Amino acid sequence: MLKKTFTQYVARLFSGKKSATSPKVYTQREHQIDLRLVSRNAIKVCEVLQDKGYQAYIVGGAVRDLILGHEPKDFDVATNATPEKVRSLFRRARIIGRRFRLVHVVFGSEIIETSTFRAAGEQITDEQGRILNDNVFGDIKSDAERRDFTLNALYYDPVKQEVIDYHNGVNDLRRRIVRIIGDAEKRYREDPVRMLRAVRFASKLDATLEKDTHLPIKSLSHLISNVPDSRLFDETFKLLTCGNAMTCLQQLRAEGLHQGVLPLLDIVLKQAGGQEFIELTLARTDHRIRSNKHVSASFLYAALLWPLVQAYQKEEFRKNPDIPPVPALVNATNRVLDEQVQKLALQKRHSAEMREIWLMQPRFAKRSPRFIWRMIEQPYFRAACDFLQIRAASHEFDSVLAQWWMDLANASDGEKATMVNELGKASSGTKGKRPTANTEDSNSPAKRKRRTRRRSSKKKWADAVDASIKEKV
Repeated sequence: MLKKTFTQYVARLFSGKKSATSPKVYTQREHQIDLRLVSRNAIKVCEVLQDKGYQAYIVGGAVRDLILGHEPKDFDVATNATPEKVRSLFRRARIIGRRFRLVHVVFGSEIIETSTFRAAGEQITDEQGRILNDNVFGDIKSDAERRDFTLNALYYDPVKQEVIDYHNGVNDLRRRIVRIIGDAEKRYREDPVRMLRAVRFASKLDATLEKDTHLPIKSLSHLISNVPDSRLFDETFKLLTCGNAMTCLQQLRAEGLHQGVLPLLDIVLKQAGGQEFIELTLARTDHRIRSNKHVSASFLYAALLWPLVQAYQKEEFRKNPDIPPVPALVNATNRVLDEQVQKLALQKRHSAEMREIWLMQPRFAKRSPRFIWRMIEQPYFRAACDFLQIRAASHEFDSVLAQWWMDLANASDGEKATMVNELGKASSGTKGKRPTANTEDSNSPAKRKRRTRRRSSKKKWADAVDASIKEKV
């Protein structure tokens, strides 16, 4: 359905009347942002655009985190330059997006996402009111009106070191209030992901949802199913890595939003030990986030789905009591991935990494030197060791043995060789004479000779058979 408000916008824009609300401008002394926490590349994007006569500000969550004294993970810039103009000013820049056309300005491993100020112009929406296309450019005031929450509608000029605030966002941020801009129901219908963002901000900042912001969420929670899978995956991962994940999930369940985001959550929590395992996983994830450490999406989802894998493995045993544990685990792994990959919008690389983490778990029970070196060479060995620690904490695996594997993963190459050699000596002392383990264990000369002799014996036997046949002929 096509909604046209462009005429009203143009009339308001050229009416000659000044805005009834003027922005509050905070100086460095008032907002107290530490410029050392700001990305040098984000500052450079603003400087280049301003030098060319454009407006340019750091916006969104980065400004929110800076005011709170935190170092942001990434930086976004908003400007009145069009995407084509922005791209022309930087050597490594590309335009992306359909609904919102953005420019990714690349500096090595860092990407500064740069958007053009937007306005409430001509929009294409679906029958639920979700905006499908929104590329009407505007000025900074109209852009602030298009932002979702007051604490995200903040503009920071790193050159002048000023914060521009159109919606009293700084005050809401300091009071820990999450408040939507405009009519809450309309804004949620335009983009249902805003409901998830509201819950995430409240959990992450230990804030409360403003009354009108909170009221429509439960009744509109079904709209989450109308969100594209890719956006839902990104937002779900942000929810789980907000630094206060368990509180966030509890709030999602209270609002009925978890059915659209993590439909498996109720299923997993019903499994034996499922809640304990998830709580341990999320507690460790929160700790890593607060320590500014990386969290892998594959690892996180592997942990969340592990109780379900175990439940399916037990079903395999009930169906076929004679099935070995590893084939049962393989069948359970395939079943979980077949059911959940599409629901959770997991990419192939995520499902492949999850499979490796799960299937490596039985191998940790075996500690022969040659086998250990093969384990170390696996690309997901460290992730599997981290996963093993959660299993040990939930009493699924021997904690002493799990710690030995983690010490091995953290050790240098020389220390690894020492640990494996000591284990080999201990084994040889209890089971008779065995070769001492070393880094070349699997390719030792003795083993190569034995294999060579076996091959030589087979060849001699084959030659003898051929000779016998020839004699008979």
